Amino acid sequence: MTAGRSGAADRRESRESFKDIALRSLSAAGEAIAQLASGLNTALLAMLLLLWLTLTAATSVVGVGLLMAPAILRTLHALAGRERGRLARWDPEVAAPEPPPTRLRAALVDRTTCRELGWLVRHSTVGALLGLLGVVLPVLAVRDTAFPLYWTFIPESATATSVGIGNAHTWPDAVAVMLLGVGWIAIILGLTPGMARLQAGLGRRLLSAGPDVDLSLRVAELTATRAAALDAHATELRRIERSLHDGAQNRLVSVAVLIGASRRMVARDPAGAGELLERAQSAAEQALAELRTVARSIQPPVLADRGLAGALSGLAANCAVPCRIDVDVPERCAASVEATAYFVVAEALTNIAKHSGARHAVVTARGGGGRLVLSVEDDGRGGAGGDSRASGSGQEDGGSGLTGIRRRIAAHDGGLTLTSPPGGPTVLTVDLPCGS
Repeated sequence: MTAGRSGAADRRESRESFKDIALRSLSAAGEAIAQLASGLNTALLAMLLLLWLTLTAATSVVGVGLLMAPAILRTLHALAGRERGRLARWDPEVAAPEPPPTRLRAALVDRTTCRELGWLVRHSTVGALLGLLGVVLPVLAVRDTAFPLYWTFIPESATATSVGIGNAHTWPDAVAVMLLGVGWIAIILGLTPGMARLQAGLGRRLLSAGPDVDLSLRVAELTATRAAALDAHATELRRIERSLHDGAQNRLVSVAVLIGASRRMVARDPAGAGELLERAQSAAEQALAELRTVARSIQPPVLADRGLAGALSGLAANCAVPCRIDVDVPERCAASVEATAYFVVAEALTNIAKHSGARHAVVTARGGGGRLVLSVEDDGRGGAGGDSRASGSGQEDGGSGLTGIRRRIAAHDGGLTLTSPPGGPTVLTVDLPCGS
């Protein structure tokens, strides 16, 4: 009987694992197609600008094209800025360089302008091809997969497959076309994430600031991060002081008053003194409970006792929304990092229970390569953070809960990405260095 239960549990876990893999693959492919389609928009604009640039270069021989050079340079810089904004919506922000010149002579020797021209050529060719494939492949997959549903209504001379080869005259022919559609789906699931990374990599490599500018931006970012960490530390100290002052201290004062009154009454009214002592004992117990709560808010003991996996399991068990935990962290991280991860998940689950209307939540933690990556997903109504995407620590939208999360993460020089389109799902992803 025990072996039968164990086998059933293993099969159930295997089904859940397969379901998780399938959902992650579908989600990654869907996001990749959206990225490729958005990249196709800027690629088409890049093609038009490249055509304009070619005509301008050809007419510069007679001097006419030189008059259009400043307008072309401004358009190039604007399109490059638009591409940086597009990339920032999907992944970490691309650090923009100093504003490049718009005068022709200065632009000819400007490195940023040269890099933007290189990106223009590559994005209008390779990027456009990848974006076109990202749009066409889903159409081909739907067309061929659904072919058995409508093949009897098409003319006999019409091509059956989306690639323009073959005609379907029987049901086996229609099923063969459907299998081709399944092949398109496999290609979408397997290749589109890499295609999206390749398309975005062109812009990330050529449109980002140079190493010297990166260093200065990094110094400014770390300065802001340190200020945010100090501010978060001061806020935490004020919260602890307020909790002790308004809670435990008041309870202990009432204990002292009650004990003093009972001492004065013990000789003339023993029964009344006993009642006061009972009230004093109750107030002391409440003060101890509040002190334990404050202590747990500073550093949860469950982290030291059971590790991050056990602590997150406790949070999931106490969450009002059914929550599943998936933790794969082979090595312990620094205590401060684990505490930050714990508080981030606690705050996220609290927000889900209060505001999302979700029926289910999933918390995932992965460790490796010196990083700890947390993901909290729910199937609620979405719209968290005031925007469909928010990344980095500099954004303060989304209420005090998300602001507190960003400040905790910024203190460790980590990263945060929030995806919450209207209608859901909402996915909060946090990346923390394990050793800080």
